[in-house]
Amino acid sequence: MKRFWLPALAVGLLALASGSCGGAQTKTQAQINHEDGRSKGFSVDDKAKCSWQGNPDREVTESTAVGAPRPNIRRVWQIIGTGTDRHTVLICREVDTNFDGIKDVVRTYNEKGEPVHEEADTDYDGNVDTWITFSNGRIAEEDLDTNHDGKPDVWKFYLDGALSRVQRDTNFDGKPDVWEIYTKGHLDRIGVDVDFDGHVDRWDRDEAARQADDAAEADAGKPEGGS
Repeated sequence: MKRFWLPALAVGLLALASGSCGGAQTKTQAQINHEDGRSKGFSVDDKAKCSWQGNPDREVTESTAVGAPRPNIRRVWQIIGTGTDRHTVLICREVDTNFDGIKDVVRTYNEKGEPVHEEADTDYDGNVDTWITFSNGRIAEEDLDTNHDGKPDVWKFYLDGALSRVQRDTNFDGKPDVWEIYTKGHLDRIGVDVDFDGHVDRWDRDEAARQADDAAEADAGKPEGGS
């Protein structure tokens, strides 16, 4: 079975979670377009994925993570209400995680401030290769493009925030042919479609891990001091 190494998003997630790294400044669109940093060799087009240009009901703030040579975190806020009822709600956040002047992670939010969707270019080749869907603020699905054809070939599903199953397309025909089933965070069994007809031909189980889990459950069920 072909082995996959899944790309890590630790840097992007750390930057997204950071709400206080460096200073934050609210800017108008004109100020952003004439940002002084662009005269110092930074990219004029940072491949922004958040939408705010030309929208008078949006505000933009930018902040700088530790070690970044320029602001690399952008937040877009939706302006709601007027007068004393006026307030803003975060609707989009994008990050340049490798400080090259190009935004490579973007996350959108609902009106409650909960994450809804995220896209990332984890190998910095200019193309999105990771798509994450959230449900009630928790990760529900993560899709990965491992062969750089612009389409996902690994699908990871989560239940209550914990990994429950993974589907892999090892021959890149758009259909899964390997199914991994997880129980309590541990790989329980792997199903393989040998002839790529869409059906599992063989189930491989981690019997050693299963026996260890069964033994642990049996010990947990024993009365204290029992044998």
